[in-house]
Amino acid sequence: MAETNTRLGVLLMVATTLVFAAQDGISRHLAEAYNVYMVVMIRYWFFAAFVITVAGRQAGGVRQAAATRQPLVQIFRGVLLSAEVCVMVVAFTLLGLVESHAVFACYPLLIAALSGPVLGESVGWRRWAAIGVGFVGVIIILEPGFGVFAPAAIVPLIAALMFALYGLLTRYVARLDSAATSFFWTGVSGAVVMSATGIWFWEPMTGPDWAWMAVLCVTGALGHWLLIRCYEVAEASSVQPFAYLQLVFASAIGLTIFGETLQLNVVVGVAIIVSAGLFTLWRERQKR
Repeated sequence: MAETNTRLGVLLMVATTLVFAAQDGISRHLAEAYNVYMVVMIRYWFFAAFVITVAGRQAGGVRQAAATRQPLVQIFRGVLLSAEVCVMVVAFTLLGLVESHAVFACYPLLIAALSGPVLGESVGWRRWAAIGVGFVGVIIILEPGFGVFAPAAIVPLIAALMFALYGLLTRYVARLDSAATSFFWTGVSGAVVMSATGIWFWEPMTGPDWAWMAVLCVTGALGHWLLIRCYEVAEASSVQPFAYLQLVFASAIGLTIFGETLQLNVVVGVAIIVSAGLFTLWRERQKR
């Protein structure tokens, strides 16, 4: 039964990465025409409605889902993730999907590196070596000192750092709160802060772009639902390596739809980062 569940978990993770990659493509399209804060705000409205609906259908309802002994950390998590989404969407407009995801792929290495100071976890020399190798891959992608380095290349790196911190804080609050509570606060606090920010940047949208916005909202909710189901049927350590497929799917969208190019240094850098990331995941599973 466990094997079947793991197989189903892998399929759900693949579906999740495909949906999130499509979401990234739509986000890039909309953010090139409209203000990023407004786009993310509308996306969070739907996300918050989805989160509240899910909470309302569970035992104890919204009151139970909202119950937490660490509200400040939970709120900060939600605000941090909404800010990370904004930064990453900006990266899509500056660098495209291929290069943005190539740099962002280092976030598992950042989680491993920061798990010591943030969570007090021990990181052995093998994982530190893998982290160092992974950041060599990041440097290869960024190409500093070769006359082509652009400050915009730092933007997805900032997003990766923010997402890594969000992931670590998610593990931190999980010591006292359920996954349902963390999910609730992620959607609601993110929607509140984005509404307070994005409403000042409202712009009229065309009919076709409202349709794309509707698809963006639906894919956001669908992606999170698939991810929840994935972790329900399989261990995170078994399916996490397949999360790297979002890089593949997003790059395919960037190349085929947006006419982006794939540079040799990006391919080499990504290969190094993903290899190092898979090694750190393997070492974490071995320790457990």
